[in-house]
Amino acid sequence: MAQLNASSAAGNETIVDNPTATTMGALILSLVFLLGFPGNLFIIWSIMARARKQSVTTLLILNLAFADGSLMALTPFFIVYLVMKKWVFGNVMCKVLFYLCLLNMYASIQLIMLMSVYRLVAVLWPQRLSLITGRKTVLRVLAVVWVLVMIASVPAMIFRRVEGRRNTFVCDSFHDENSHVVLQYTLELVLGFLIPYGVIVVSYICILRRIRKTKFGRRIRSEKLILAIVLTFCLFWLPYHIINMVQVTWALCPPGSVKQLLDKIWHRSRAVTSSIAFISSCANPVLYFFAGKSYIRREGLAFMARLFEGTGLDSANRKSRQNSQNSRDKDKEADAVMLKG
Repeated sequence: MAQLNASSAAGNETIVDNPTATTMGALILSLVFLLGFPGNLFIIWSIMARARKQSVTTLLILNLAFADGSLMALTPFFIVYLVMKKWVFGNVMCKVLFYLCLLNMYASIQLIMLMSVYRLVAVLWPQRLSLITGRKTVLRVLAVVWVLVMIASVPAMIFRRVEGRRNTFVCDSFHDENSHVVLQYTLELVLGFLIPYGVIVVSYICILRRIRKTKFGRRIRSEKLILAIVLTFCLFWLPYHIINMVQVTWALCPPGSVKQLLDKIWHRSRAVTSSIAFISSCANPVLYFFAGKSYIRREGLAFMARLFEGTGLDSANRKSRQNSQNSRDKDKEADAVMLKG
């Protein structure tokens, strides 16, 4: 996850040797922290203190804000790393910080995937929604997700260590062993991008096809917001995963000019693409602000809570089921009148 470092076994080079990359990375992370940390704290406060009820939607967004906020809280360590161009926090913090980064990256994408799956069930099979909307059921699913991402992040603890390179110290993976590089970054790509995004894309193809046949304005607005979250995550994390695959290819490539070229690419791109990935965690509060700006004048500081309540599908589906039941009752009454006649 967000490896703001790396080194070349061949040239004993680190990305903190590149002043342009480290300066850009530090600047991006500074802006991300100033915007994303208070933004995600505000979301957590809005849901915990101002939401009238905690639906499935609000619980998922609460957990997403917690994951993003936790990631934002780690950025000052990496800012110091890039500014000083050396790792000064020791070996234990090297392992713990990168473990937490990977954990929250996994948690964010898995929670977004759950949002998409929930949307899919709510839109295509609303009559079955009650089976998955119980508070205990949702909390159990969230607990399982957190446990799984904790387990999936263990490689960051195993493969990370502080190493001395070029008269400095870096918090690095064991890049001298190519098998570790291939395993670590391939696992991140599969678990942190390909599988969840495969589920998300399939879900939204089905959702958007069904929405074309409906006229629920609230539901359409809700889908636009969640779709914006999905696209934003993809936009900012895709460069990071591309560089991961460049590094995996470098690890598998035999010595030669191609390997040297790949080595230069991932060394010079790692700091910037990893910093850009952090932007996804500060982007959601911005999306929520613009989506909920119509609530600000009416609701004040509670506007965010009202937004999440307005985008939740729980109430919409209850109304839909109630309308459907009322329609069936009216049909029965009409049949009874006809029989009496």
